[in-house]
Amino acid sequence: MIAPDITPERASALLAMIREFKDLQATDLASLASCCHWHHYNSGEHIIGYRENTTHTYFIVQGEIRVTYFSSSGQEVILCDLAAGEIFGELTAIDGLARSALVVAKTDAIAASMSALDFVGLLQSNTQVSLAILRRLAGQVRRLTERIFEYSTLPVRHRIHIELLRLASRQTAAANTGVISPAPTHAEIANHLSTHREAVTRELNALARARLVIRKQHELHILDMTKLKNMIEDERGLLFSRRSG
Repeated sequence: MIAPDITPERASALLAMIREFKDLQATDLASLASCCHWHHYNSGEHIIGYRENTTHTYFIVQGEIRVTYFSSSGQEVILCDLAAGEIFGELTAIDGLARSALVVAKTDAIAASMSALDFVGLLQSNTQVSLAILRRLAGQVRRLTERIFEYSTLPVRHRIHIELLRLASRQTAAANTGVISPAPTHAEIANHLSTHREAVTRELNALARARLVIRKQHELHILDMTKLKNMIEDERGLLFSRRSG
């Protein structure tokens, strides 16, 4: 749905929220805004379809979106959730290939879209933005490398620990504690980790018995972040010693 009532001035201010654009001059933001179309998405609405041939890049200024993939057996794999200030769709704009994932609005969201031609032109004309996008892509490669290592070497229970720490790191809390709000469902955690819901339920129950996590209404509280991190590091150290031995 096209988002109404976004003036050029408002569009520039919203684009300044995007991490890669935050240091741009007002004239550059105004130029970007003139190339964008604005959209409002309802929660659950599809934004990009898997293998779709559209090539626009999107800039999220409100709400959250989810990037997901379905296996041939129908199992959902959640690749990532993106919040306001993030970009998605840039890979197809750069390489021209079909979309590699399904993108849906996780909440009600507002995003700007830019054609591949304008986005590539931006990269060619603005070194500051190009470097910011390169850093973003480099970060994605590092995160994917780490994720492959985790899938290849760590048991499911420790991958669950890592996911809990990652989610808790997004929000501030008291020293050595973490809060995940709203708490994801067990199925959502499982889909992030390519495992099954029962494994997540079993491990969260074990962590609750060990007094490492507690659920309070719609929040999941981690009571000892350091201990959870040490459990992961101990497992990694054990793996290293096995390979070195």
